[in-house]
Amino acid sequence: MVGVRVCLLLLSVSLGVWSVPIERNPPAQQEKVEENANGRLSKELGFGGTSCPDSSRRAKETGSVQMDHVSLLKQFEHLDPQNQNTFEAKDLELLIATRHEEFKRYEMLKEHERREYLKSLDQEKREREEKRMEEMKEKHRQHPKVNAPGSVDQLREVWEETDGLDPQEFNPKTFFKLHDTNGDGVLDEQELEALFTKELEKVYDPKNEEDDMMEMEEERLRMREHVIKNVDLNHDRLVSLDEFLKSTEKKDFSSPKEWETLDDKKPVYTEEELQRFEAELWDKQEELSRRAETLRQEQELLRERGKALEAQKKEYQQAVMEMSQREKVQQVAQQAPPSGPNGELRFQPDAQNLAQEHNQVGKVAVEHNGNVQNGPPAEPPQNLPQHTP
Repeated sequence: MVGVRVCLLLLSVSLGVWSVPIERNPPAQQEKVEENANGRLSKELGFGGTSCPDSSRRAKETGSVQMDHVSLLKQFEHLDPQNQNTFEAKDLELLIATRHEEFKRYEMLKEHERREYLKSLDQEKREREEKRMEEMKEKHRQHPKVNAPGSVDQLREVWEETDGLDPQEFNPKTFFKLHDTNGDGVLDEQELEALFTKELEKVYDPKNEEDDMMEMEEERLRMREHVIKNVDLNHDRLVSLDEFLKSTEKKDFSSPKEWETLDDKKPVYTEEELQRFEAELWDKQEELSRRAETLRQEQELLRERGKALEAQKKEYQQAVMEMSQREKVQQVAQQAPPSGPNGELRFQPDAQNLAQEHNQVGKVAVEHNGNVQNGPPAEPPQNLPQHTP
C-alpha cells in the first residue's frame, strides 16, 4: 500500500495535480507551481528528483541514475496516511514539522554532549570551561537588530544595501520585479530566502566559533515560513505580485513585532524531552556495546581458529619434510655396494679396471720367461760353497 501511495504521489506531483486551486494562475505562474512541485519540494526533502517503478524503468532505459527505493520510502514516512493520492498542504506541513523535529534532536544532542563533556572534567577545569562557554553565548547575542522578515524595514535594507538604491525611493512593485530573478511573475521559496541573507549575516558568521551554521539554516527556515504564512494567500508556496502588494498594506508591514531569533526564544526542547532523548541514546549505546562485545568474541574465535590452522600447517610441513628425507634415504640405500657375509663392504670393479689388471699380469709373466730385465743386474748369491777341481 505504501509503495502504491508513493507512486501515485510522485505521479500526481509530476503531473502538477494539487488540491489547492491553481486555475487562476497565469501560464508563467502555473509553470512555476509545477516546477516547485517537481523540483523544489524534492530539494526540501533533501534529495533529487524521484520516481515510481514505471518511471524508474523508463529512466533506466535512458541511462539515468536511479535511487534506492527503500531509502525513498523512508523519506515519505511523514506523509498523511489518510491521503493516498495527492500531495496536500497537510503533507507539506508535516514535512516542515519533520525538519523542525530534526533540528530539535540536533540541539538536544549538542546539549547532551556539552553536559557529558563537563562531567568528564575536574572541578577547576569545569568551572573554567563553563565560563568560556557562557562568554561565547554572550558574544553571539551581541549582534545588530534583526528586522522582521517581510517588513518594510527589512525590505528597505535589502533595497539599499543589496540593490544599491535610495531607501527614500523604495517602491514595493519595483522591489518585486528586481527580486523575481527569473521573471516568471512569482517569488518562489529560494527567491524569498535570498531576501533574508542580510539579516542572517547580522547574527551568524561561519568564521566565528560561537556561531552555529545549523542554527542559521533553522533561522532561515523560520523566516521563510513566517513570510509564507503571512503573504501566501492561496497556499501554493509562491508569492505573486498581487499577494506581495497586499501584504504591504497590512499593519504588520510598517509596524511589525520585534523579531526573536533562536537565542531570544526558549530552547526548542523541554527538560523532559531531553531526558527521554538521553535515555534513547543510552539504549542505543548499550546496544552498540553488545554488538561490539559480540564482534570482539567473534574476532577472538577467529584468532584461535587462525592459530589452530597455523599449527596444523606446521604439522603438515613437518610431515612433508620427513617423507622427503625418507625417500632420499631409500634412494641412497638402493645405490650402495653389496656387503660381505660379515657386513663388510664388497666392491666389484668394473670391466675396464679388470682388463687393465689382466694386461699387467701378462706382461710380468713374459718378462720372467724371456729373462728380460729392465733393472740392474742381480748380485751373485753370497756364502755359496766354493768348487775345488
